[in-house]
This record gives sequence, structure tokens and C-alpha cells, in this order.
Amino acid sequence: MLLYVFLFIIFCYLSWKLRDSLKIGNISDKYIFITGCDTGFGNLAAKTFDQKGFRVLAACLTETGAVSLKEATSERLKTVLLDVTNSENVHKVASWIKGEVGEKGLWGLINNAGIMGKLAPTDWLNIDHFRAPIEVNLLGLINVSLALLPLIKKARGRVVNMGSVGGRVAAGGGGYFVAKYGVEGFNDSLSRDMKEFGVKVSCIEPGLFRTPLTDANKVVKERLDIWSKLPPDVKTQYGEDYLLRDAAKKEEFTKQVMNEDLSLVTWCMEHALTSQYPRPRYSAGMDARLLWIPLSYMPTFVQDFVILKSRVQLTNPSAV
Repeated sequence: MLLYVFLFIIFCYLSWKLRDSLKIGNISDKYIFITGCDTGFGNLAAKTFDQKGFRVLAACLTETGAVSLKEATSERLKTVLLDVTNSENVHKVASWIKGEVGEKGLWGLINNAGIMGKLAPTDWLNIDHFRAPIEVNLLGLINVSLALLPLIKKARGRVVNMGSVGGRVAAGGGGYFVAKYGVEGFNDSLSRDMKEFGVKVSCIEPGLFRTPLTDANKVVKERLDIWSKLPPDVKTQYGEDYLLRDAAKKEEFTKQVMNEDLSLVTWCMEHALTSQYPRPRYSAGMDARLLWIPLSYMPTFVQDFVILKSRVQLTNPSAV
């Protein structure tokens, strides 16, 4: 009996692998639009998909980023400046894309643009610290998606949303985690709404990767700036040496789990765009697969134990 069960499991696995490997046909006539191409995942994705033959429309926030990307790619790739938080800018870019793709429609939208925002204990932050990443990572993503859905429906194409393991488990304070939880919800609702139109929607949940967004020096400087403006009583509760201890703890943790191979994320994007049966969710990085995603399914007390274990303990919480 156990042998039959084992053989059945093997059969199911091989069937899934075969189905997962099936690809779409010619991609040379397919247009894809990627946001946030100045650096990081978006920059590498634009270069990668240009090399593979897609007609890439790459959105950059800065002129410098757009010029640099254009110099490193073929004549097929076209750049455009886009601030996803500016609705007027979004609609102008959507009109430009419509003129580029014509009757073919837009095969792929990769909602990659994002910022980290200020990461710090919640009681250090104000509402503007939360507003910035929510405006870019969530509302900007929704704004671009709504503007381009008619073109994607015409092509019966794909939407790829850049989520995060931070949308599964909030490992700290800040608007980044709030925004990424929102991306998960928007991704699920959009996926169900688009099924009857033949549009497939996927969410990528990377672990910790070394990009300009996760630059350790930048994070430390931002925390130091926030710390300098805190009331004396809050500083007393956390302890005057909190920042030093926290920086040392985070450096130790990131050395263990930080990934530098950004191609793991672009592979997920490529599979979502070219597979006949794209996955609803992709996890990128060993820390995502072995730590954060499994942790998200565990009871809250287990999550608390693991996350709080990696944090610096307050020296004087009773000072409240």
C-alpha cells in the first residue's frame, strides 16, 4: 500500500514539473512594461528581458536611470519617466504605452517600483513615515494596474506584482510591511477578477536581497536621524546604546540570510511571463523558502518567539 502511495506522489510531482515547464510561443512581438527600472530588480529585469527578445517598455524615476539603462540595452527597449504616485503622470504614460503596443495590447505588466521607507520601532515613527511607502508600494502599484488593465485584457496577458516576505510576516515597524500586506490582498482580488478575461496574475515574494533599497548604511543613518528627534523619555525606555546594539544585531542577522543573486527574482518574473501556467505566487531566496514563508503559516506565538529573538531587548521598558 505504501508503495502505491509513494508512486502516486512521484507521479503527481512529475506531472506538476511537466506542466510547470510548458512555455508560450514567440515572444519577440510581445510588449512588457516594467516600473522601477533605475536600479535593483527592475533594472536587471529590463536588461534580461531585452536580451531575450521581448519589447521592453521600462519606466524609470530619474533621467539618469533612464539614460544609463538605454546605454546598456538594445534599440528595442524604450524608456519613460514615471512617478507612480502621480496620477497625471501615470495616465500620460498609459497613453504612451497604448500608442506603442497598438492593437496587440500589453502582454506583461511588472509592478516593481518600490521604496523601503523608514524602518524603526513603531513608536518612533509618525504618519508621514507610513504614508511614503504605502503611496509608492501599494497605491502606486494599484494606480498603474488600473490604468493598464484595458491593454492587458486585450492581450490576455500577465500582471506580476512585486510583493515581499514582509507581506507575510511583519518583522519590524514601518509602512513597508503595511504596504506589502496590502499588495497581497490586491493581488488576490485582481487575480480572481481577471480569470474570466484570461489574464493571469502572479505575486513574487522575495526574501532579503542586497539592493539599493536594503543598503545597511542608509538604514542606519535614517534610524540615527529619527532617534535624534525622539523625546527623552522614549530614549530612556529603549536605552541610550540601543542603536549600537541594534546595528550589531542586524549586521549579524543579515550576513546569515542576505542574498546577492538578483537573478533569482528575475527568473520568477520570466516564468510568470512565459509559462503557459504561471504560478499564483513565487518565493525567491532560501530565506524566503526555509524561514519566512513557513513562519507565516505558524501560530503567532511561534512567530513572536523567532522574530523577537532576533531583536535587541529594551533596557528600561518600565520607564514608561
